[in-house]
Amino acid sequence: MIKFFTSDGKFSFIKVGAQLLVLCGLVAGLVAFVGNNKTITLNVDGKASSVQSFGGTVAQVVKSANLELQPGDRVSPSLDATVQNGTVININQAKEVKVSLDGAEKTVNTTAQDVEDLVTELGVASASSVSAPKDATLALAGSYVSISTPKTVSIVADGKVNTTTTTAPTVGKVLEDSGVAIGANDRTSQPANANVVSNMVIKVSRVDTSQTAVTSEDVPFETVTAESADMLKGEKQVTQAGTAGKLERTFKLVLVDGREASRTLVSENVAVQPVTEKVTVGTKAKPAAQAAPAAPAAAGANTGAAAPAMMNEAMWDKIAQCESTGNWSINSGNGYYGGLQFDIRTWIGAGGGAYAPNASLATKAQQIDIANRVYAQRGLSPWGCGWAASS
Repeated sequence: MIKFFTSDGKFSFIKVGAQLLVLCGLVAGLVAFVGNNKTITLNVDGKASSVQSFGGTVAQVVKSANLELQPGDRVSPSLDATVQNGTVININQAKEVKVSLDGAEKTVNTTAQDVEDLVTELGVASASSVSAPKDATLALAGSYVSISTPKTVSIVADGKVNTTTTTAPTVGKVLEDSGVAIGANDRTSQPANANVVSNMVIKVSRVDTSQTAVTSEDVPFETVTAESADMLKGEKQVTQAGTAGKLERTFKLVLVDGREASRTLVSENVAVQPVTEKVTVGTKAKPAAQAAPAAPAAAGANTGAAAPAMMNEAMWDKIAQCESTGNWSINSGNGYYGGLQFDIRTWIGAGGGAYAPNASLATKAQQIDIANRVYAQRGLSPWGCGWAASS
């Protein structure tokens, strides 16, 4: 009840209870509104913003800010923590980052804000080489960071060994950083794009393809046979001695660190032509058949063996199998001829010239005949495969 004076000087009373209650309610509501509305700072991956919220917990504030959290996000204080006016909420969002660590690639889930935080989180050496600036911000997806940790490598080149510590990711980069020039033909023990590993040894081989070599070798002469009715059958006469020619060959060399690694034939030329040997053989019938003279007996051999030219045939077959794989007409080009590998000097010296200029042009029987003559004088010592006779 309120008492007040009227215009005529009298006072009166009115009822104001209901109005006062409404006014009080409005005031109380306003006070409650002001009290529950708080100013909160949201720090999302280092970016701070101020928001107004009636939420009483971190989770309610985050929701009212229309910020959707993902699995792996880190929130501080915790989502169920009570907030007050001025509370700071830190949110580190989960990110998928593709990381190449010393050449090995993998996808890392992290809440790091930038590259520096990621490197620290991975625990790699601070001296590591990183492909992106350390203060570069990581995106929620699609970021790529290549990290190369320090490694000790040894470079062997030009007769020297240089050991160094490097963060270069590849062999090619290590050589470039070390000032080792690689020529177009040079070789390295690992490819230029190979990943560097600790304690790696990189060998550089210098390759020279500018050198050539010229060789000379004999060209065998041919033998031409003519018949003569003035000579008895079985008689031979060399009417023109044969001489070997000279063949020159030019090779392109490949030198690796100064040593010959390979050669390729580029040209060949006959510098001296061979001279053909001419042999006359008799066709005149002998007056009477004569027994063939016995060949010199081999040491320990049976002197009653068959025809002289084929004496000790089994023994010579074994030796020939070792010397020439049993090829009685072989000319390997190394200065040795026939199944028993006679050189020219031994063949001619033992009388082989009566049969042929070299053993490869004589028959097996003729070669065995000459072998028996040498054997009678010197045993098996002239043959490196003499041991095969007793096998």
